[in-house]
Amino acid sequence: MGFETARHLASLGMHVIIAGNEREEGALAVRRINEESSEGEAEFIFVDLTSLKSVRNFVQMFRDRALPLHVLINNAGTMLVPEKRTEDGFEFHFCLNYLSHFLLTNLLLDLLKKSGKNGCSSRIINMASATHYAGEINLEDLNKRTIYSSHAAYSQSKLALVLFTYYLQEQLMAGGFAVTVNAVDPGMVDTALYNNLWTLAQMLKKPVASVLFR
Repeated sequence: MGFETARHLASLGMHVIIAGNEREEGALAVRRINEESSEGEAEFIFVDLTSLKSVRNFVQMFRDRALPLHVLINNAGTMLVPEKRTEDGFEFHFCLNYLSHFLLTNLLLDLLKKSGKNGCSSRIINMASATHYAGEINLEDLNKRTIYSSHAAYSQSKLALVLFTYYLQEQLMAGGFAVTVNAVDPGMVDTALYNNLWTLAQMLKKPVASVLFR
């Protein structure tokens, strides 16, 4: 999903920065996009979204370039991983799917405000999931330490992202800023996110892939 999005934006003449934690995969994506596109260009910059320090370092690196920022797409995510904590002590889904995007967006918000103009707003796109409808946020246990369920953790992280989207849009509209914020549910897409499905679901995935993933 990230590759196809970056590819399309570059074809529209944009300078696209792909931020991720897979250096080889990122380099390959950049090479393919730049070979195909005669309009825009792509480059890769490392960031580990499970580390809030890495997010801050990425933002500083981006700011040092003195570039405008017209579109921010928070696409990275993980789903149904076994219970584990990030280096900052956060539940893995909550940090990668929500906290990192929350921090990244807020640290870059002033650049988005400056880059947007009336009639040509800057855009923030948060990759959501219909799973957020099943999500519950327990403010007393955001890290799911009491009872852990990977599905509940994933749903909570996506619900938090949707709530953040609505709140931020309200704040930007109230302030009269030329920035729009949207949450997008891509539906069923054949990505590595489904690698953590339980065994039976993995077995069923292949026979029905032609129906689910079109």
